[in-house]
Amino acid sequence: MPRYLARRLLALLPTLLGVSILVFAAMRLIPGDIISATLGTEAGMLTETQRAALERYYGIDKPPVEQYFVWFGEALRGNLGHSVRHGQPVLQLILSRFPLTLELALLSMLLALLTGLPLGLLAALRHNTWLDFAGRLFALLGLAIPNFLLGTLIIFILSVVFRVLPNAGDYVQLHEDPLRNLQQLFFPALTLGFAFGGSIMRMTRSSLLEVLREDYIRTARSKGLAERHVILHHSLRNALIPVLTLVGIEFGYLLGGAFIVEQIFALPGLGRLTINAIGQREYALVQGVALFVALVFLLLNLAIDLLYALVDPRIALARHE
Repeated sequence: MPRYLARRLLALLPTLLGVSILVFAAMRLIPGDIISATLGTEAGMLTETQRAALERYYGIDKPPVEQYFVWFGEALRGNLGHSVRHGQPVLQLILSRFPLTLELALLSMLLALLTGLPLGLLAALRHNTWLDFAGRLFALLGLAIPNFLLGTLIIFILSVVFRVLPNAGDYVQLHEDPLRNLQQLFFPALTLGFAFGGSIMRMTRSSLLEVLREDYIRTARSKGLAERHVILHHSLRNALIPVLTLVGIEFGYLLGGAFIVEQIFALPGLGRLTINAIGQREYALVQGVALFVALVFLLLNLAIDLLYALVDPRIALARHE
């Protein structure tokens, strides 16, 4: 296990390198620079000397390739750069905004599991009944309606019809008032988790239906075991292995989807910080966030891989062979 873990950790480096190169290049391909984004039309009034001084100040006076290697070398030492607009180190900014984004993703995942798992189980156990149809309809709507449209509809209904939407600038952190915090994040989490719930429902339904057709299930039933015992002790555990895989993969996408939802609901998380930074051409901040989120996503996938051994011992055996 330690050797397997060491190999997987080393394998993260090429991926992080690729992500850093792509984001670095993408930011340089966007028209304009941080000087133009900061000064606006006044940037055209700068003399060559003034522009050169500002380029040195913002660290964009060197060739792009040299800029990249300087930045990535510092990133390997834990220094992701400095945000000029916020006046703080990039890593400090990320760590201050990430808890909200993580909480939103976790709450979304919880809502998705609480809806998708029961609906998937009922749809499989009541195959081709109205319960199955209702579950598939839920999954279809979840996968068909994009986050930004669902979020906009929720804001419209709550603010115009019920007038209960929390004020945009009134965000309360979890440790300050847990109940108020959960009230403010419930609808953003519902928006983000709706599609995930549909995916979990479909995966749970198809996986359980496949398991129920296996020979060992027919054998268990032929022995006279109660249906409840067959489902809980023989079918459910194996059926949930693909669902665990889906949760690990989709959680990374929930973190990415939170960026859009935070912008829609004006939540001061990592996503809103990043979108604003792109518009302001805060190169170091955008690159730092991309590298940080990629690292979280890769470590999460590694954790899910390690959890497989607890669910299915055959996977652990295959690793040691």
